[in-house]
Amino acid sequence: MPLDIGLELIRLMLRDSGAWCRLEVEDVFAVHVGWDQYLYVGSSRPCQGALARARELGLFPEHLDVSAYDFEPEEEGVLRPGDDDFWAGLHSAVGCGRAGLLEEIYVQNASRWHRLTCDTIDTVRAGLAPRARLAVCPALSSDVSAVLGAHPTEGIVEGVWQDREGQIHSVVADDDVFAELAARISEAEAAALLPMYADERVPPLSAVMPDRDGVVRARWQAEQSLSDLAR
Repeated sequence: MPLDIGLELIRLMLRDSGAWCRLEVEDVFAVHVGWDQYLYVGSSRPCQGALARARELGLFPEHLDVSAYDFEPEEEGVLRPGDDDFWAGLHSAVGCGRAGLLEEIYVQNASRWHRLTCDTIDTVRAGLAPRARLAVCPALSSDVSAVLGAHPTEGIVEGVWQDREGQIHSVVADDDVFAELAARISEAEAAALLPMYADERVPPLSAVMPDRDGVVRARWQAEQSLSDLAR
């Protein structure tokens, strides 16, 4: 990752803008931002000059043996690469109408949505972020009135819709802002309301994008899919 992008990600996390990730060169250097906006910087070498400069700027660096946000493997999830077999399965699912929407999570709490057809899948695949986490969802419905008619009266949902210009948007909403969400979706080209609870939102397919050599080096795992639960 280029340094300027890494610095911008740190700024976003320190400003509590939603996105979150660990920035690391394994066994060499690491930067973690805590939920409390504490900054953890780890290095394989002494950084006396950096410590002195931080103090000059009015900061208060403290020595720790380990970051509070050191990586720990996920207890749940599936080690499944977004390889040719995954994409062949996605082609089949889209072709038979079981799928039509792809969520691309490129850092924690930040994602992009892609509306899929058999003609666009390869283009979407080529544009995905490195090591992205993928979750497949049913297609958006062009019957927006029916989607809004199924709007729950309480709880939390994620509204996903495509506007008249072809852009896809998503908003997480609770019952306090359901009316506002419905107003935004009402003029959409197509839309869906997705549950936010893990046991209700199980993707038909899921995967994590491998590196160019086909190896998955991303630390996160794919969500459990319907096929996993059926085993």
